[in-house]
Order: sequence, then C-alpha cells, then structure tokens
Amino acid sequence: MTAGGSRERGFWRSNSLTLSFGAAFLIVLGAQAVSGRAEFNEQLAVQGLQQIGLGDYLMSSDFAVDVTENWQSEFLQFFLYIFGTVYLLQRGSPESKELRKAGTESERDQRMGDHARPDSPRWAATKDWRQAVYSRSLGLVMAVFFLLSWLAQSVSGAAAFNELRLRQLQAPVSWASYLASADFWNRSLQNWQSELLAVASMAILSVYLRQRGSPESKPVGASHGATGVEG
Repeated sequence: MTAGGSRERGFWRSNSLTLSFGAAFLIVLGAQAVSGRAEFNEQLAVQGLQQIGLGDYLMSSDFAVDVTENWQSEFLQFFLYIFGTVYLLQRGSPESKELRKAGTESERDQRMGDHARPDSPRWAATKDWRQAVYSRSLGLVMAVFFLLSWLAQSVSGAAAFNELRLRQLQAPVSWASYLASADFWNRSLQNWQSELLAVASMAILSVYLRQRGSPESKPVGASHGATGVEG
C-alpha cells in the first residue's frame, strides 16, 4: 500500500466516529425530508390545496421547525449534561466522575496554568480570561447552539403556525405572541422531557449493565460500585 493510501486509511479510521455519525445524520435528514413532504402534501390534499415539490418543502417553515425543535433539545441535553456533571454525581456510573472529584478540580488535575504540558492547548497555559473561557468552552458552545436553534425553532414555528392559521382563515399572530403559545411550549417540552429521561436512564443503567468495548460502559468485570471507570 502506498504512503498516500496509508494516510487516507488512517484518516478515516481515526475519524470514523464523527464521519459515520455525520453521514448517518445526512441520510436520516434526507429521509425525514422525503417523509415529511409526503405527510405535508397529504394535509394539503385533504384541504383541497396544491401539493408542493421536495425543493419547496425543504424551504418551508414546516420542515424548518421539525428539524430545529429536535436540534435545540439535543444541544440542551449536552449543555445540561456537560455543566451538570461538574458537580452532580452518580455512584457506580461511568457517566459520573469519581465521588471525590466533585467540582471544577484543581489546576494540577486539569493541567492548567503552571501545570500545563507541552502538548496542552495554548490557552490552557494562560492565566487570564482566555483560560477562563477555554476551560468552559465546550459547555458554552453547546449553550450557544441550543439558544440559536431554539431561536430558529421559534421563528420557523411561528411561520408554520401562521400558515396553518391562514389556511383556516384565521388572523396570524406575532412572534412574541407565538412564544407564549401552547404550540411553542408543547414542541419544546415534549423534546426536553425525552432528553432528560435518556440522560437519567443512561446514568443509572450503566451502573449495573455493561457493553463490552464501549467507553460509555465500565469494563464488564468492574464492580457495580466503581465510579468514573470506562471500559
């Protein structure tokens, strides 16, 4: 095998988790667009209205709100999980830190400031605002993604809600009024509760159940009480 082939193979293998899930995301998103358009056209047919093509559906508020309402709940899940696991613990779970490590931990443990290593990120070795930002950057980015996708959901949701009202010969509502509507909060809360249930289930089930070879599980032979241990 040539050196170029080895590098290409090494790239795919070393990034297979991100690439595989990214490809699966695009496939599922495409499938959602096709099935969503079919359902949307069924609704239009019942109302005696002209059906739309796939391109028009992809640009529609109906498709946008369906996508963004799921995105915002996922980013909310990660934001809460990332920040919550700084202080919240679950004895026996690999999803939790060891019980003695609750909190932000010392600079030595986190390899920050004077304890940074030669291969540490540059901002980890600083002692100013850059270290403060970088040391919370993962959670902050997830929070920003959540807020942006929730904003997108509110805008596209208001547009979809008003399109439905116009088809029913009802007056449209303002964006502010939509934020206080049952439709907006029902869309949000039905996703939030499922994400919170999934995190809680993973935290407690991983105490007693195992998946050989997965870093989300403890080693198969680890005791139920082992905390913060990954397989």
